[in-house]
Amino acid sequence: MIDLLSSQEDFTDQHFDGVDAKKALFEGKIFESCTFSKCNFSGTNFKRSKFLDCRFEHCDLSNMEIRGASFRSVNFSDCKLIGVNWTNASAISHLVFENCILNYSNFHGTDLRKSAIKKCIAREADFAETNLSEADCRWTDFASARFSNTNLIKADLRHALNYSIRPDANKLKGAKFTLPEATLLLYGLDIVLEG
Repeated sequence: MIDLLSSQEDFTDQHFDGVDAKKALFEGKIFESCTFSKCNFSGTNFKRSKFLDCRFEHCDLSNMEIRGASFRSVNFSDCKLIGVNWTNASAISHLVFENCILNYSNFHGTDLRKSAIKKCIAREADFAETNLSEADCRWTDFASARFSNTNLIKADLRHALNYSIRPDANKLKGAKFTLPEATLLLYGLDIVLEG
């Protein structure tokens, strides 16, 4: 299967199962409506590749290189995406991350409106200046994640955990939160809380 990935440029409706292509180079590939299951793409370089309406399930994509790549309507389920620098992509839209590990990933300034980061672990991820308006971020652990000038208008953060989001430094109009986690919104303000 790795030979097929290396030799072909365009892939449509293909299913890739158990591919071990750690640190491989797949430059300028086009994947449309493809499914990747139990693949190891950690450290793999997808430079200038396109992923359209694709699905990744139980894959390791940690530290993959995506400079100039584009992702449109891509679903990641039960995947490891540790340390991915999404700012290197040329375009990303309508991404779904569910039950994924996104620790140390960089989304700084990206457009993730109407995307989903649901039931994930996103510790120390960078969401500064990111557009997360109308995003579904329920049940995600945002321990030490960075939010600064982040657009969270109408975002759903119900049952999200460990976030540190300053209301005076982010856009929160219409965002949804649940108690007791919502009290975390007050910690960055210069106020006294009493029980």
